[in-house]
Amino acid sequence: MAIDFTPRPYQDLICKFIQDNPRCAVWAGMGLGKTISTASILEDLALVDDIYPVLIVSPKRVALTTWPGEYRKWSHLKNIQVMPICGALRERQAALRVKVPVYTTNFEQLPWLVEHFGDKWPFKVVVVDEATKLKGFRLRQGTQRAKALARVAHTKVKRIVLLTGTPTPNGLLDLWGQMWFVDKGARLGRTFDQFKQRWFRPADNGFGVTALPRAQAEIQAALRDVCITIDAADWFDLKAPIVNHIMCELPPKAAAIYKDMEKRMFIDLEGEQIEALNAAAKTMKCLQIANGAAYLEDGKSWKGIHDEKLDALEEIVEEAGGMPVLVAYHFKSDLARLLARFPQARQLGSDPQIIADWNAGRIPMLLAHPASAGHGLNLQDGSNILAFFSVNWNLEEHLQIIERIGPTRQMQAGHNRPAFIHFIMARGTVDEMILERLQTKRSVQDILLDAMKEKGYR
Repeated sequence: MAIDFTPRPYQDLICKFIQDNPRCAVWAGMGLGKTISTASILEDLALVDDIYPVLIVSPKRVALTTWPGEYRKWSHLKNIQVMPICGALRERQAALRVKVPVYTTNFEQLPWLVEHFGDKWPFKVVVVDEATKLKGFRLRQGTQRAKALARVAHTKVKRIVLLTGTPTPNGLLDLWGQMWFVDKGARLGRTFDQFKQRWFRPADNGFGVTALPRAQAEIQAALRDVCITIDAADWFDLKAPIVNHIMCELPPKAAAIYKDMEKRMFIDLEGEQIEALNAAAKTMKCLQIANGAAYLEDGKSWKGIHDEKLDALEEIVEEAGGMPVLVAYHFKSDLARLLARFPQARQLGSDPQIIADWNAGRIPMLLAHPASAGHGLNLQDGSNILAFFSVNWNLEEHLQIIERIGPTRQMQAGHNRPAFIHFIMARGTVDEMILERLQTKRSVQDILLDAMKEKGYR
C-alpha cells in the first residue's frame, strides 16, 4: 500500500533547493530523505517544465531496487514507471525500448550508455546518487565512468543533481571531481591542478598534499550557493535513533529456494500447538537463506546462495565516509562471509584490546553477535552507526546491542550526534516477520500464524 508523503521541514528545504538550483549537490546522510525529496521535486518540476526522461545513476543494487521501490512506496509517485538499465547487453537494450519517465542505471554502464546514444542523448535530467563515485574525474585522466558522463553533463543535460552523505570521505581533494559536474570548475578551479595549487601544499613527509589552514572555510564559502548540507543533529531529537530499512530483492534462484523452504516450514508448523521456541527455531533455515547462505544437513558446513545483503552493507560503509560501523550478525556463516567481504573487520570477543581499539577508532568495522554485546559493554565512543546484517527473534538481545551505541550512551559520552540504526532486510522473507516482532513485541506464534494465513497455508 502506498504511503502519503508529508515532508519534514528539512525535506522541504531540499526540494526548494533543487528547484531553485538546476545544477546542485545535496549532502545528507542515509535515511534523511534525499531519495524521496529528489523524486518528489522532479515530479513537481514536470508539471511546469519538460524534464522527462530522467536518468538516475547509482550503485547497481540501488538502481535495481531502492529507486524503483521508493517510487512504488509513495502515493504521489506510484504511477510513475521506473525502468532499470542494468545487466547484460540484451537486458539493457530491452529496457531502453520501454518508454518511461524515469530510468535508473549503475555507474559501470555509463560508458556504454553514452556511446549508445551518441549525439542523441535523451536524458534532460541526471541524478547522481552516491556522487563520490565521480571524485576521480580529471580533464585528461580519471575514471572511465566519470569521463563518459562528462561528455554530456554540460552539453546535453539541463539539470544535474548530486546526492551523497559523505562528499569528502578522504579529504577535501575529493570535491573537485564531483563539483566539476555542477559548474565545470567555475568555483574550485578549471583544472584539478589549479584546485591543488590554490588550497593545498606538499605534505611534510613528501607524499601527497596537505590542505592549507584556510582551505576548509574558503571551499565551503565557494560552494555555498550550489550545495546544501543536512546535518541530522540539527533536525532530530537525539534521544531517539534514526532508523533506516534497507530492502534487498532476492535473485530469482535464491527466491525459489526460499519459497520452497518457507512452504516446508509452514507445513511443519501447520496443526501443531506451536510454542515460541519451537516456532522460532523452524524459521532459522529461512532466515539463513534470506541472509545469503544456508547450512547443509550435517549442520556444520554451509553453502552460499546470494550476496545481496553484503552488497547493501558495502553501500552503508561507503556512505559512512570513514566512520566505523558496528554490524550485528546471527549465524557463523554470516560471520565467515562478512570477514571474507570485509577483511578489515574484527569480531567482538572477550579480548578487551578489541574494545579499546574500537573506541579509539582503529577498527573500521566491528562484527558482534547480539548475545555477546550485552549489559555493561561500552562501544559508544567507536561509532554511532549500527547495521543489522541479520535479525533474530530475541527482543532483549536486540535492544541490548542497540543500546551499546544508542542515543543514551552517545549523550552520556558527550557525543552530540544521532544514532543510526540500519536494518538490512530481504523483502518478502521472515526478516519482515521478525522485525514486526521486535517493533511491536507481538508473540512469535501470532506473527507466524498470521503469516500462514496471508500466504495461504491455513
